[in-house]
Amino acid sequence: MFWTNALSTKPSLEAAVTEVTETIENGLPSPGDIGIFFISSAYASDYPRLIPLILEKLPLSILIGCSGAGIIGENRKKEVSEIENNPALSLMVGCLPNVKINPFFLQPESLPDLDASPDIWQQLMGVAPQDQPSFILLSDPFSTPINDLLAGLDFAYPQSVKVGGLSSSLMGVPGTLFYHRTDDPKSGFYHQGTVGLALSGDIAIDTIVAQGCRPIGQPYQVVRGERNIILELSQNEEARSPLDYLRQLMESLEDSDRRLAQHSLFVGMVRDEFKQQLQPGDFLIRNLLGVDPKIGAIAIGDRVRPGQRLQFHLRDAQTSAEDLETLLKQSKPSTPLKGALMFSCLGRGQTLYNTPNFDSQLLTSYFPEIPVGGFFCNGEIGPVGKETFLHGYTCVIALLRQLSVQ
Repeated sequence: MFWTNALSTKPSLEAAVTEVTETIENGLPSPGDIGIFFISSAYASDYPRLIPLILEKLPLSILIGCSGAGIIGENRKKEVSEIENNPALSLMVGCLPNVKINPFFLQPESLPDLDASPDIWQQLMGVAPQDQPSFILLSDPFSTPINDLLAGLDFAYPQSVKVGGLSSSLMGVPGTLFYHRTDDPKSGFYHQGTVGLALSGDIAIDTIVAQGCRPIGQPYQVVRGERNIILELSQNEEARSPLDYLRQLMESLEDSDRRLAQHSLFVGMVRDEFKQQLQPGDFLIRNLLGVDPKIGAIAIGDRVRPGQRLQFHLRDAQTSAEDLETLLKQSKPSTPLKGALMFSCLGRGQTLYNTPNFDSQLLTSYFPEIPVGGFFCNGEIGPVGKETFLHGYTCVIALLRQLSVQ
């Protein structure tokens, strides 16, 4: 297995395509099998020309991609760069012997109902669960019922990794997905749906999901809740309104954390109900959407049910950096890494760190000399525990690994 990446920041699309395809062609040991690209919406007026331009210079039978407000890739010095709010094209090409590749384009209306059998989902995706496929997903954030899609894939492929991101764009430009498969009439570009790859055989994807938060206070248990509204919490068998507990927590914080909580307070939902010693990776981080002072309720960005445990969290640059570094330290691939895809939130990058290339350089400091491609997303897709979720403010990394050792 061999992966390579090239990045161009040339303002002309044709010049950018020429630069990345020539760089990749010069480094390929054999013809590429698939291409995954991420393109700045600064080139939006030239999108109809993009796939033909790439294929003219680098024939690939399978090609998927999406637009992004920020693009991640390797410059000519083989340094990983995060290009935010400027023209950029990043192309990742893989030579994948002994890997079965199933590309797909899913229209929103083609998704089965959530009560459909696993067989229906497997027919739609064109791959059997026995093949143990790994999924790379690029979705439009506005047209696709992404949570339903992820729930359906988890139902049909419970042992499979699903990773990816939602397309993004600069202000006023619609997000765009790209799909090409030789002799498939659906090849082209779209402003809705999901494109992706199901990869099985001599390949595995390890995931890092850095949510960038730290817990504060102690865990609570949901006593009463409706849909996404928490009406009552308990701690040490004392039931009170969530707002009462939150006010008590705020009074116990240091001044710096109290100021941070004004704009960066989140709720972490415990994923393993039986685990007692909780670590940062045991939480699914969700937005705190609002409070109702009259009844003391709080609303969060997920459904709740009685019995669930939760803990309030804070997010800042230092916590985000420490979280990602901890997960990178813990990641110990069992076979050689060949490349990585990075799906980073629009709220990270220089907006969070006030310095360029922070997350990508941290990745390559632990895994040097692997090609990296990616983009800044409107939402990031990755697993927490045994389920796959749509995240925000998160850095999701797909580590591409060859199963066999040669």
